[in-house]
Amino acid sequence: MKKLKAKIVALSISATKGCSKQNVSQVEVIANHGIKDDAHAGDWHRQVSLLAQESIDKVKAEGLKLKPGQLAENITTQGIELIQLEIGAKLSMGDEVLLEVTQIGKECHKPCAIYYQLGYCIMPKEGIFAKVLKGGMLKVGDEIVIE
Repeated sequence: MKKLKAKIVALSISATKGCSKQNVSQVEVIANHGIKDDAHAGDWHRQVSLLAQESIDKVKAEGLKLKPGQLAENITTQGIELIQLEIGAKLSMGDEVLLEVTQIGKECHKPCAIYYQLGYCIMPKEGIFAKVLKGGMLKVGDEIVIE
């Protein structure tokens, strides 16, 4: 395992797709499903979405007030270059959870509010998606390790 000083800085869920997510202090992650009570969980390859705090900070530097979860990411990370990971990379989080990267970036079918304010959105280029190999509880502050 490759040790980093990477951690979870926010966890976010929503009951419906296509909207900002609500920040929570902990979540239950279910194997082969995703995060309990999140609209994006299910039997598909994008069970969990991740975005780096460093990406959010770039947008904030341009004057936009943006907080974790507003771009519909489930897990906001710090200390790991998510877009440098490869498909198939495994991320161990907290004491139990294991994710496998399945997609880097995405196509936005309709521009979000961030796009209209800045002329671009970071989630399509810097967000990543994963499926859950092993479930468990996650909380803000948990460590992330690339396996």
